[in-house]
Amino acid sequence: MGSVGEQVGSAGLIELYRCMVRIRSFEEHAHKTFLKGGMPGFLHLYSGEEAIAAGVMDVLAPDDYIVTSHRGHGHLLARGGDPKRMFAELYGRVDGYCRGKGGSMHIADMGHGMLGANGIVGAAVNIGTGAAFACKYRGDRRVSVAFFGDGSTNRGTFHEALNLAAIWELPAIYILENNHYGVANPQSDHTKLKDLADRAAAYGFPGVVVDGNDVLAVRAAAAEAVERARQGGGPTLIEAKTWRHWGHFIGDSAKYRDPVEHQSWLDRDPIPAFGKVLVAKGVATEAELQAIGEEVEAEMDAAIEYGRQSPFPDVSELTMDVYVGDPQGTSAGGRS
Repeated sequence: MGSVGEQVGSAGLIELYRCMVRIRSFEEHAHKTFLKGGMPGFLHLYSGEEAIAAGVMDVLAPDDYIVTSHRGHGHLLARGGDPKRMFAELYGRVDGYCRGKGGSMHIADMGHGMLGANGIVGAAVNIGTGAAFACKYRGDRRVSVAFFGDGSTNRGTFHEALNLAAIWELPAIYILENNHYGVANPQSDHTKLKDLADRAAAYGFPGVVVDGNDVLAVRAAAAEAVERARQGGGPTLIEAKTWRHWGHFIGDSAKYRDPVEHQSWLDRDPIPAFGKVLVAKGVATEAELQAIGEEVEAEMDAAIEYGRQSPFPDVSELTMDVYVGDPQGTSAGGRS
Protein backbone atom coordinates (compact mmCIF):
# COMPACT_ATOMS: atom_id res chain seq x y z
CA MET A 1 0.00 0.00 0.00
CA GLY A 2 2.94 2.32 0.75
CA SER A 3 2.94 5.98 1.67
CA VAL A 4 -0.05 6.87 -0.48
CA GLY A 5 -2.25 4.40 1.39
CA GLU A 6 -1.02 5.81 4.68
CA GLN A 7 -1.87 9.35 3.55
CA VAL A 8 -5.39 8.33 2.60
CA GLY A 9 -6.14 6.65 5.94
CA SER A 10 -8.23 3.58 6.64
CA ALA A 11 -11.59 5.31 6.20
CA GLY A 12 -10.48 6.79 2.89
CA LEU A 13 -9.27 3.42 1.65
CA ILE A 14 -12.61 1.84 2.46
CA GLU A 15 -14.40 4.63 0.58
CA LEU A 16 -12.21 4.06 -2.47
CA TYR A 17 -13.19 0.40 -2.38
CA ARG A 18 -16.86 1.24 -1.91
CA CYS A 19 -16.71 3.69 -4.81
CA MET A 20 -15.39 1.03 -7.17
CA VAL A 21 -17.96 -1.51 -6.01
CA ARG A 22 -20.77 1.02 -6.56
CA ILE A 23 -19.62 1.69 -10.11
CA ARG A 24 -19.39 -2.02 -10.92
CA SER A 25 -22.80 -2.73 -9.42
CA PHE A 26 -24.41 0.15 -11.30
CA GLU A 27 -22.98 -1.05 -14.60
CA GLU A 28 -23.96 -4.67 -14.06
CA HIS A 29 -27.51 -3.67 -13.11
CA ALA A 30 -27.73 -1.51 -16.22
CA HIS A 31 -26.30 -4.32 -18.34
CA LYS A 32 -28.82 -6.91 -17.22
CA THR A 33 -31.75 -4.55 -17.58
CA PHE A 34 -30.71 -3.37 -21.03
CA LEU A 35 -30.43 -6.96 -22.28
CA LYS A 36 -34.01 -7.55 -21.16
CA GLY A 37 -35.15 -4.67 -23.34
CA GLY A 38 -35.98 -2.38 -20.46
CA MET A 39 -33.85 0.59 -21.47
CA PRO A 40 -33.77 2.69 -24.64
CA GLY A 41 -30.68 4.07 -26.31
CA PHE A 42 -27.15 2.75 -26.09
CA LEU A 43 -24.82 1.78 -23.22
CA HIS A 44 -21.02 1.62 -23.04
CA LEU A 45 -20.03 -0.08 -19.81
CA TYR A 46 -17.19 1.04 -17.52
CA SER A 47 -16.74 -2.34 -15.81
CA GLY A 48 -13.04 -3.04 -15.27
CA GLU A 49 -11.95 0.61 -15.31
CA GLU A 50 -13.34 1.62 -11.91
CA ALA A 51 -9.97 2.33 -10.29
CA ILE A 52 -9.40 5.28 -12.61
CA ALA A 53 -12.58 7.19 -11.78
CA ALA A 54 -12.28 6.42 -8.07
CA GLY A 55 -8.63 7.44 -7.82
CA VAL A 56 -8.93 10.68 -9.78
CA MET A 57 -12.13 11.96 -8.17
CA ASP A 58 -10.73 11.38 -4.70
CA VAL A 59 -8.20 14.21 -5.11
CA LEU A 60 -10.46 16.83 -6.68
CA ALA A 61 -12.12 19.77 -4.95
CA PRO A 62 -15.94 20.01 -5.08
CA ASP A 63 -15.85 22.94 -7.52
CA ASP A 64 -13.38 21.44 -10.00
CA TYR A 65 -14.68 20.56 -13.46
CA ILE A 66 -14.87 17.16 -15.11
CA VAL A 67 -15.80 16.22 -18.66
CA THR A 68 -16.16 12.67 -19.85
CA SER A 69 -16.95 10.44 -22.79
CA HIS A 70 -19.59 7.98 -23.96
CA ARG A 71 -18.28 5.65 -21.20
CA GLY A 72 -19.03 8.08 -18.40
CA HIS A 73 -21.26 6.45 -15.77
CA GLY A 74 -18.35 5.67 -13.47
CA HIS A 75 -17.05 9.22 -13.45
CA LEU A 76 -20.34 10.73 -12.31
CA LEU A 77 -20.83 8.06 -9.64
CA ALA A 78 -17.31 8.61 -8.33
CA ARG A 79 -17.97 12.34 -8.32
CA GLY A 80 -20.97 11.89 -6.05
CA GLY A 81 -23.75 11.47 -8.59
CA ASP A 82 -27.07 10.01 -7.50
CA PRO A 83 -27.64 6.53 -9.00
CA LYS A 84 -31.41 7.01 -8.76
CA ARG A 85 -31.29 10.03 -11.06
CA MET A 86 -28.79 8.26 -13.31
CA PHE A 87 -31.04 5.24 -13.78
CA ALA A 88 -33.99 7.54 -14.39
CA GLU A 89 -31.96 9.19 -17.14
CA LEU A 90 -31.06 5.83 -18.67
CA TYR A 91 -34.76 4.96 -18.70
CA GLY A 92 -35.54 8.29 -20.40
CA ARG A 93 -37.63 9.46 -17.44
CA VAL A 94 -38.38 12.89 -16.09
CA ASP A 95 -36.46 12.44 -12.82
CA GLY A 96 -33.21 11.90 -14.68
CA TYR A 97 -30.36 14.39 -14.63
CA CYS A 98 -31.42 15.71 -18.05
CA ARG A 99 -35.11 14.93 -17.59
CA GLY A 100 -34.69 11.90 -19.79
CA LYS A 101 -33.34 13.79 -22.81
CA GLY A 102 -29.63 13.03 -22.41
CA GLY A 103 -29.57 9.31 -21.90
CA SER A 104 -26.41 7.37 -21.13
CA MET A 105 -24.02 9.34 -23.31
CA HIS A 106 -25.01 12.88 -22.33
CA ILE A 107 -25.58 12.91 -18.58
CA ALA A 108 -24.56 16.23 -17.04
CA ASP A 109 -24.65 17.46 -13.44
CA MET A 110 -23.50 21.01 -12.96
CA GLY A 111 -23.92 20.65 -9.22
CA HIS A 112 -20.94 18.30 -9.21
CA GLY A 113 -18.97 20.21 -11.84
CA MET A 114 -19.87 17.53 -14.36
CA LEU A 115 -19.98 19.38 -17.67
CA GLY A 116 -21.35 16.31 -19.36
CA ALA A 117 -20.65 12.99 -20.95
CA ASN A 118 -20.34 13.17 -24.71
CA GLY A 119 -21.10 10.88 -27.62
CA ILE A 120 -18.52 12.57 -29.86
CA VAL A 121 -15.19 10.77 -29.69
CA GLY A 122 -12.58 12.88 -27.93
CA ALA A 123 -14.88 15.85 -27.36
CA ALA A 124 -14.09 15.85 -23.64
CA VAL A 125 -10.52 16.91 -24.42
CA ASN A 126 -11.65 20.11 -26.11
CA ILE A 127 -14.45 20.95 -23.69
CA GLY A 128 -12.14 20.25 -20.77
CA THR A 129 -9.49 22.53 -22.25
CA GLY A 130 -12.07 25.29 -22.57
CA ALA A 131 -13.06 24.83 -18.94
CA ALA A 132 -9.40 24.98 -17.94
CA PHE A 133 -9.06 28.26 -19.83
CA ALA A 134 -12.03 29.62 -17.86
CA CYS A 135 -10.37 28.54 -14.62
CA LYS A 136 -7.17 30.38 -15.47
CA TYR A 137 -8.98 33.43 -16.80
CA ARG A 138 -10.92 33.76 -13.55
CA GLY A 139 -7.89 32.92 -11.42
CA ASP A 140 -9.99 30.76 -9.09
CA ARG A 141 -7.48 27.87 -8.72
CA ARG A 142 -9.95 25.36 -10.07
CA VAL A 143 -8.75 22.60 -12.36
CA SER A 144 -10.43 20.83 -15.25
CA VAL A 145 -10.19 17.07 -15.79
CA ALA A 146 -10.99 15.43 -19.12
CA PHE A 147 -11.49 11.67 -19.51
CA PHE A 148 -11.11 10.02 -22.93
CA GLY A 149 -10.00 6.80 -24.61
CA ASP A 150 -6.92 5.75 -26.54
CA GLY A 151 -8.61 5.89 -29.95
CA SER A 152 -9.41 9.58 -29.58
CA THR A 153 -5.74 10.55 -29.31
CA ASN A 154 -5.41 10.25 -33.09
CA ARG A 155 -7.85 13.07 -33.74
CA GLY A 156 -6.47 16.41 -34.83
CA THR A 157 -8.60 18.17 -32.24
CA PHE A 158 -6.77 16.24 -29.49
CA HIS A 159 -3.44 17.69 -30.58
CA GLU A 160 -4.82 21.18 -31.04
CA ALA A 161 -6.24 21.15 -27.52
CA LEU A 162 -3.04 19.89 -25.92
CA ASN A 163 -1.00 22.46 -27.81
CA LEU A 164 -3.20 25.31 -26.58
CA ALA A 165 -3.13 23.98 -23.02
CA ALA A 166 0.66 23.93 -23.16
CA ILE A 167 1.03 27.40 -24.65
CA TRP A 168 -1.33 28.95 -22.11
CA GLU A 169 -0.21 26.73 -19.20
CA LEU A 170 -3.79 25.80 -18.42
CA PRO A 171 -4.82 23.92 -15.25
CA ALA A 172 -5.89 20.87 -17.26
CA ILE A 173 -5.47 17.22 -16.39
CA TYR A 174 -5.98 14.82 -19.27
CA ILE A 175 -6.89 11.29 -18.17
CA LEU A 176 -6.32 8.86 -21.01
CA GLU A 177 -8.17 5.67 -20.12
CA ASN A 178 -6.25 3.26 -22.32
CA ASN A 179 -8.25 0.03 -22.46
CA HIS A 180 -6.12 -0.97 -25.45
CA TYR A 181 -8.93 -0.98 -28.00
CA GLY A 182 -10.47 1.80 -30.05
CA VAL A 183 -13.83 0.11 -30.64
CA ALA A 184 -12.51 -3.14 -32.23
CA ASN A 185 -9.03 -1.90 -33.19
CA PRO A 186 -6.08 -2.76 -30.94
CA GLN A 187 -3.70 0.06 -30.13
CA SER A 188 -0.98 -1.52 -32.27
CA ASP A 189 -3.21 -1.11 -35.34
CA HIS A 190 -3.75 2.62 -34.95
CA THR A 191 -0.68 3.94 -33.14
CA LYS A 192 3.05 3.21 -33.32
CA LEU A 193 3.71 4.33 -29.76
CA LYS A 194 3.71 1.85 -26.90
CA ASP A 195 3.00 4.55 -24.34
CA LEU A 196 0.55 7.18 -25.55
CA ALA A 197 1.61 9.45 -22.69
CA ASP A 198 4.76 10.10 -24.74
CA ARG A 199 2.67 12.44 -26.86
CA ALA A 200 2.77 15.04 -24.10
CA ALA A 201 6.50 15.55 -24.71
CA ALA A 202 5.72 17.11 -28.08
CA TYR A 203 3.93 19.91 -26.26
CA GLY A 204 6.38 20.36 -23.44
CA PHE A 205 4.45 19.08 -20.43
CA PRO A 206 4.55 15.85 -18.41
CA GLY A 207 3.16 12.57 -19.68
CA VAL A 208 2.73 9.90 -17.02
CA VAL A 209 2.00 6.19 -17.40
CA VAL A 210 0.20 4.48 -14.54
CA ASP A 211 -1.40 1.12 -13.83
CA GLY A 212 -5.06 1.95 -14.32
CA ASN A 213 -6.11 -1.09 -12.30
CA ASP A 214 -4.30 0.16 -9.18
CA VAL A 215 -6.51 2.77 -7.52
CA LEU A 216 -3.74 4.07 -5.27
CA ALA A 217 -1.30 4.46 -8.17
CA VAL A 218 -3.96 6.38 -10.10
CA ARG A 219 -4.71 8.52 -7.07
CA ALA A 220 -1.04 9.37 -6.54
CA ALA A 221 -0.51 10.38 -10.18
CA ALA A 222 -3.70 12.44 -10.20
CA ALA A 223 -2.83 14.17 -6.91
CA GLU A 224 0.53 15.28 -8.28
CA ALA A 225 -1.01 16.52 -11.54
CA VAL A 226 -3.79 18.40 -9.75
CA GLU A 227 -1.38 20.10 -7.37
CA ARG A 228 0.88 21.07 -10.26
CA ALA A 229 -2.07 22.57 -12.12
CA ARG A 230 -3.29 24.52 -9.08
CA GLN A 231 0.16 26.00 -8.60
CA GLY A 232 0.24 27.30 -12.17
CA GLY A 233 2.48 24.54 -13.54
CA GLY A 234 0.23 23.74 -16.46
CA PRO A 235 -1.28 20.54 -17.83
CA THR A 236 -0.45 16.85 -17.39
CA LEU A 237 -1.36 13.86 -19.52
CA ILE A 238 -1.93 10.70 -17.46
CA GLU A 239 -2.22 7.43 -19.35
CA ALA A 240 -3.98 4.88 -17.15
CA LYS A 241 -3.64 1.43 -18.69
CA THR A 242 -6.68 -0.72 -18.08
CA TRP A 243 -9.15 -3.13 -19.70
CA ARG A 244 -12.87 -3.04 -20.34
CA HIS A 245 -14.51 -6.26 -19.27
CA TRP A 246 -17.18 -6.11 -21.94
CA GLY A 247 -17.25 -5.17 -25.60
CA HIS A 248 -17.21 -1.59 -26.79
CA PHE A 249 -20.97 -1.41 -26.26
CA ILE A 250 -23.65 -3.80 -25.03
CA GLY A 251 -24.17 -6.26 -27.83
CA ASP A 252 -20.53 -6.24 -28.93
CA SER A 253 -19.23 -9.78 -28.24
CA ALA A 254 -15.60 -8.56 -28.49
CA LYS A 255 -14.51 -11.67 -30.42
CA TYR A 256 -11.68 -9.59 -31.84
CA ARG A 257 -9.83 -9.83 -28.51
CA ASP A 258 -7.38 -12.61 -27.66
CA PRO A 259 -9.09 -14.83 -25.03
CA VAL A 260 -5.81 -15.43 -23.22
CA GLU A 261 -5.06 -11.72 -22.98
CA HIS A 262 -8.63 -11.05 -21.91
CA GLN A 263 -8.41 -13.59 -19.10
CA SER A 264 -5.07 -12.20 -17.93
CA TRP A 265 -6.71 -8.80 -17.48
CA LEU A 266 -9.76 -10.28 -15.77
CA ASP A 267 -7.36 -11.89 -13.30
CA ARG A 268 -6.17 -8.35 -12.49
CA ASP A 269 -9.67 -7.05 -11.76
CA PRO A 270 -9.09 -3.84 -9.74
CA ILE A 271 -11.83 -4.50 -7.18
CA PRO A 272 -10.84 -7.90 -5.77
CA ALA A 273 -7.19 -6.91 -6.10
CA PHE A 274 -7.70 -3.85 -3.89
CA GLY A 275 -9.88 -5.87 -1.54
CA LYS A 276 -6.99 -8.28 -0.98
CA VAL A 277 -4.72 -5.34 -0.17
CA LEU A 278 -7.18 -4.01 2.40
CA VAL A 279 -7.49 -7.41 4.07
CA ALA A 280 -3.73 -8.02 4.04
CA LYS A 281 -3.08 -4.63 5.64
CA GLY A 282 -5.75 -5.13 8.28
CA VAL A 283 -7.87 -2.25 7.00
CA ALA A 284 -10.93 -4.48 6.51
CA THR A 285 -12.00 -8.07 6.93
CA GLU A 286 -13.47 -10.29 4.25
CA ALA A 287 -16.80 -10.07 6.06
CA GLU A 288 -16.70 -6.27 6.04
CA LEU A 289 -15.97 -6.18 2.31
CA GLN A 290 -18.81 -8.61 1.69
CA ALA A 291 -21.11 -6.38 3.71
CA ILE A 292 -20.16 -3.41 1.52
CA GLY A 293 -21.04 -5.43 -1.55
CA GLU A 294 -24.42 -6.36 -0.11
CA GLU A 295 -25.17 -2.76 0.89
CA VAL A 296 -24.29 -1.52 -2.58
CA GLU A 297 -26.43 -4.19 -4.26
CA ALA A 298 -29.40 -3.11 -2.18
CA GLU A 299 -28.72 0.54 -3.04
CA MET A 300 -28.62 -0.22 -6.76
CA ASP A 301 -31.72 -2.42 -6.61
CA ALA A 302 -33.60 0.52 -5.10
CA ALA A 303 -32.05 3.00 -7.55
CA ILE A 304 -32.99 1.03 -10.64
CA GLU A 305 -36.52 0.60 -9.35
CA TYR A 306 -36.70 4.36 -8.79
CA GLY A 307 -35.65 4.92 -12.38
CA ARG A 308 -38.17 2.39 -13.65
CA GLN A 309 -41.02 4.00 -11.71
CA SER A 310 -40.18 7.56 -12.70
CA PRO A 311 -42.71 8.94 -15.23
CA PHE A 312 -41.90 9.84 -18.79
CA PRO A 313 -41.67 13.57 -19.56
CA ASP A 314 -44.90 15.13 -20.72
CA VAL A 315 -45.14 15.87 -24.42
CA SER A 316 -45.23 19.57 -23.53
CA GLU A 317 -41.51 19.25 -22.63
CA LEU A 318 -40.57 18.34 -26.17
CA THR A 319 -39.22 21.83 -26.90
CA MET A 320 -38.25 22.72 -23.34
CA ASP A 321 -34.57 23.72 -23.03
CA VAL A 322 -34.31 23.90 -26.83
CA TYR A 323 -33.20 27.34 -27.97
CA VAL A 324 -33.96 28.65 -31.43
CA GLY A 325 -33.10 32.15 -32.61
CA ASP A 326 -35.58 34.23 -34.55
CA PRO A 327 -35.43 37.56 -36.41
CA GLN A 328 -36.84 39.44 -33.42
CA GLY A 329 -34.01 38.19 -31.23
CA THR A 330 -36.29 36.31 -28.84
CA SER A 331 -36.11 32.66 -27.87
CA ALA A 332 -38.69 30.43 -29.52
CA GLY A 333 -39.69 27.00 -28.32
CA GLY A 334 -37.65 27.05 -25.15
CA ARG A 335 -37.25 28.59 -21.75
CA SER A 336 -34.55 30.88 -20.42
